[in-house]
Amino acid sequence: MLERIFEVDSQIIIDLFGINNANINTLIHHFPKLKIISRGTEIKVLGERDEINEFQKKLNLILVYLEKFNKLSANDVEQILLDNNNNFGNIKAVIRGKELILYGRDGKAIKARTPNQQKLVDATFKNDMIFSVGPAGTGKTYTAVALAVRALKEKEIKRIILTRPAVEAGENLGFLPGDLRDKLDPYLQPLYDALRDMIPTSKLLSYFEDGTIEIAPLAFMRGRTLDNAYVILDEAQNATTGQLKMFLTRMGNNAKFFITGDHTQIDLPRNQNSGLLRTINQLKNIKGISVVMMDKSDVVRHKLVTKIIEAFEDMEAETASQKSNKN
Repeated sequence: MLERIFEVDSQIIIDLFGINNANINTLIHHFPKLKIISRGTEIKVLGERDEINEFQKKLNLILVYLEKFNKLSANDVEQILLDNNNNFGNIKAVIRGKELILYGRDGKAIKARTPNQQKLVDATFKNDMIFSVGPAGTGKTYTAVALAVRALKEKEIKRIILTRPAVEAGENLGFLPGDLRDKLDPYLQPLYDALRDMIPTSKLLSYFEDGTIEIAPLAFMRGRTLDNAYVILDEAQNATTGQLKMFLTRMGNNAKFFITGDHTQIDLPRNQNSGLLRTINQLKNIKGISVVMMDKSDVVRHKLVTKIIEAFEDMEAETASQKSNKN
C-alpha cells in the first residue's frame, strides 16, 4: 500500500472542501478503495498506485476548475469525477472567446460589453502597449484590470502593477496618515473595486502581501525596469508629458502596459499641462502600440451618466463657440 500527500494552497482550502465539507466528501466517496485523510492544508491518500494516480488526476482537474471559475460546488466536483470523456481536460485552455474575459468571484462572467471594450480585448492579443481614452463609466479601468487578472491566471505574466498620479480631483484631502499604501488607497479605489470583483478576498490579500499585485504611485516608477508584468496606469490625463515618458520607458521584457485616461477630467494645477493626448499623437503610429478611443456609447453605468456626459459636452461646445466669437 502506497501513501501520498497532497499539499493544498491555504487560500483555497475552504472553497475546495466546500460548505460542511461537501466537496471533499464527494471526492472521498468516489474513491472507496482509498483511505483519504484531510488535515489542515494536507490531503493524505493511502491505497494502490493506479487508484492514487487517478485520484491525483481528478484532484488536479478540480483545482484547475476552481482557479479558473472561482467557484466550486459538490455538483461541479461530481461532474468532473464522473467525466470519462475528458470534457474537462481542456480547462487550462486560455479563454479567448469573443466577449468573455474571465470568470470573477463566485463564477461571475466578466465580458466586454460594448464594441470598443471588445477592441481593447482584441488589442491585447496583438499589442504590448494599449492606450484607452474616454469619458467616465466606459469601462476603461475595469476592462484593463480584468485583462491583467486573466494574464496572471494564465501565467502569462508574474505580477500586476497598478499606478496612478496622486492628484486630488478638485478637493484638498489634507494630510493623510498611515503608510504608503494607506496614503494611496483613496486614489486607487476604482482599481481595488475591480480587483475585488475578480479575485476572492483571501487570495487578493495574499497577492498584496507577497507582491504579486503591487500598488505604487507614478512618481515611484522612476529608475525601475518592469519585466514579466501587466502594468496599468490609471487616470493618465493627470500625468505630464515628462511623467508619461518616464513611465512608458520603464517597460521591460514580457510586459504589457495599459494606460487609461479621460482628457475631459484633468485635475492638474493650472501651471501644468496634461501630456496624455500629446503622447498618444506622438506614439500612435508605432507598431505594437494600440489606441482605443471610447465614447458615450460605451458607458455601462446608470443611464443618467450618458445624459450627464452629453450635457457637459454641450456646455463645453457652447463655451468654445463663445470664445471663438470673441476672437
